[in-house]
Amino acid sequence: MSDRTVAIVGRPNVGKSALFNRLAGRTISIVHNQPGVTRDRISAPCKRGELPFDIIDTGGIGSEPDLDFSKRVRLEAEIALEAASVIVLVVDAFDGLTPVDEELARFLRRAKKPLLLVVNKIDTESHDNLESDFAGLGFPAPIAVSAAHGRGIGELVSRIEALLPTTDPDAPVAESLPPLKLAVVGRPNVGKSSLINSILSDERTIVSALAGTTRDAVDIPYSRGEDRYMLIDTAGIRHRSKHDSSVEVFSVMRAERSIRRADLCALVLDAQEGVTAQDKKIAGLIQEASKPCLLLMNKWDLLKPRDGVREARDENLEEIRSRLFFLDYAPLLAVSAKTGESVGRVFRAIEEIRRGARTRIGTGVLNRFLHTCLTENPPPMRNNRRLKIYYATQAERAADHAAGATRFVLFVNDPTLLAPSYPKFLEGRLRRDLSPFPGIPVRFELRGKEESTPARQVKTPPTPPR
Repeated sequence: MSDRTVAIVGRPNVGKSALFNRLAGRTISIVHNQPGVTRDRISAPCKRGELPFDIIDTGGIGSEPDLDFSKRVRLEAEIALEAASVIVLVVDAFDGLTPVDEELARFLRRAKKPLLLVVNKIDTESHDNLESDFAGLGFPAPIAVSAAHGRGIGELVSRIEALLPTTDPDAPVAESLPPLKLAVVGRPNVGKSSLINSILSDERTIVSALAGTTRDAVDIPYSRGEDRYMLIDTAGIRHRSKHDSSVEVFSVMRAERSIRRADLCALVLDAQEGVTAQDKKIAGLIQEASKPCLLLMNKWDLLKPRDGVREARDENLEEIRSRLFFLDYAPLLAVSAKTGESVGRVFRAIEEIRRGARTRIGTGVLNRFLHTCLTENPPPMRNNRRLKIYYATQAERAADHAAGATRFVLFVNDPTLLAPSYPKFLEGRLRRDLSPFPGIPVRFELRGKEESTPARQVKTPPTPPR
């Protein structure tokens, strides 16, 4: 975390997440009238001022309706306060001063860091008099805002900037790639948050045996050597018929969106339960989004040792491969978040995927390869005509990350002549003979001979769950 970090804290349902979203300039935290929805720390940059700074949304402290989480949520806030340069205490103008607000003020003053009091839900001038209820907290010049309508946000940003450490504008800024966004996805209770905690060697996200603990998609900065990552811990994805609240529906939508914005997805599976129909559904979402991925078989330590355990585990992995055959290019690792077994191998696999993303196949080599494929196994006839490939080239990538599929542009006589099975044949031969492209989907984009013929992008057809 940078030294220009602001933690937003307060009791549940005072509007912390709404304020966080307003400062971030986009909807990241879930905003809901159910208290206690935000449980983990969520971070994002705020670029509203002269210089950007990081903001952290925290779980509500005190009056937590879910008592099993009250201590853990307070711990999350304490960790955020430790990392913050400035603390923003948010209170609710309409609720007035509560004992929890007073206790929080005493708790936060012990942090001995710059502290701002924000009175939220001052939506109009007629509400300005509500600010006086909080004079007893002893904060100089509280800031009246409306997170929902944007009122007072400019003044808040200015006050925050005045308290943040300054940076030298003439200091050279090192150019580097943005962090690789790694989305950790899966159905509930397979160990996604535990896996992230194991990676961080820190209880950074809340872990519980209760399915559905993580409700927001939590972005967690992480560095490993010179490599920078943004770990996205997502809410568990269950079948829509099993969503038991509107909050869970929003969480699943957020998880699906996290897949789309990720550079790489790690699909976490349960070693004891094997591959379920919902696992296949989530794998299908990754495939449909054309995202690089790897498969992590978690809870490997729970497979009890017995005679022939190696053979049994090998059979288990083969079964996974069979059930997720449409992601046959994804590396498969057996890990244990609880013991830390093979967690380091996850990042070695990620590096292999990134190297594969940087692999370039020379145009000459590619065209000779395609000529061999067409000679040995010509495309099937369609309407008494056969597909002809005149020329092929590998499309450029926008960045060095493993974001998106590896694309090949094929210039052909007529894209409509392509049989649905032929791209899979070309992909299999390409991975076998030229480059395996581990973890990366391969796509072919067909362009017709005539300029009027529209380009056609061909994906490997999605496979329905069996």
